[in-house]
Amino acid sequence: MTRLSSYIMLLIIVLSACNNPNKIANRLPVAKVGDNILYYDQIPQVFQPGTTDADSAAVIQNYINRWAKKELLLQKAEENLTLANRDEIARQIEETRANLVIYQYQRQMMLEKMDTLINNTELEKYYSENQASFMLSSNIVKALFIKIPMETPNVARIRLLARTGEQNDLQELEKLCYQFADKFDDFNEEWVTLDRISVELPEEINNQESFLRRTSFYETSDSDYLYFLTIRDYKLKSTLAPIEYVKEDIKRIIWNMRRIEFIQSLENGIYNDALKNNMFMIYNNQR
Repeated sequence: MTRLSSYIMLLIIVLSACNNPNKIANRLPVAKVGDNILYYDQIPQVFQPGTTDADSAAVIQNYINRWAKKELLLQKAEENLTLANRDEIARQIEETRANLVIYQYQRQMMLEKMDTLINNTELEKYYSENQASFMLSSNIVKALFIKIPMETPNVARIRLLARTGEQNDLQELEKLCYQFADKFDDFNEEWVTLDRISVELPEEINNQESFLRRTSFYETSDSDYLYFLTIRDYKLKSTLAPIEYVKEDIKRIIWNMRRIEFIQSLENGIYNDALKNNMFMIYNNQR
């Protein structure tokens, strides 16, 4: 029997076993190294639509070969490791297990008992007391950005509406832009970096600070598009960030502080209860 025929036969055995619940219950072995057995149900189902039997058989054989090499290497390593290395592995396994158990318990207690509600008063208090931590690293804006094809009808009307802040005008502008614009974005009326918008423009804004100080409406173009940018408000780099811009950062900071305090309190509580109930003691063997 050729190697290809063997692969195809292996594939047939595996696939037929997959369709037979009784064989799944009994598990079909496909390879063995020492006392470790690889069963067909342990082989990942990696077959793609349109894959030939020969290709699928080759995939299975490759997986078996990789499994066997790993098991053989593991067996050889276990036979030849020094006692010191074995002890170090055992220590690391125990330490990893302990860390995982503790982490899951802490997480469970946090979900059950830690207060996760952060109100505006806490946010404002932290913001007020830590303003030096919230200086802007970029220029930010509240803005409206529009990109429309050159041949768009009613360009003059779109331009006029883009310059105004009247709600009725903005509603009309939005309807027109949904019809004709390639891009219309008010960024949910939230603060965004000017860098985020400037990458949409055909040319770079060289001096952002000067640009923001003198510009409330900006228009530019290339061979295919017109670009309108309305600056509704701005804050310059190295000035204090608006609280709404750093609100989520503050929430994460406060939450992390609570998490640390909660875990410390949990550990101290368990420690003190153990002392109180004589579950823990320190032997004084010093001479």
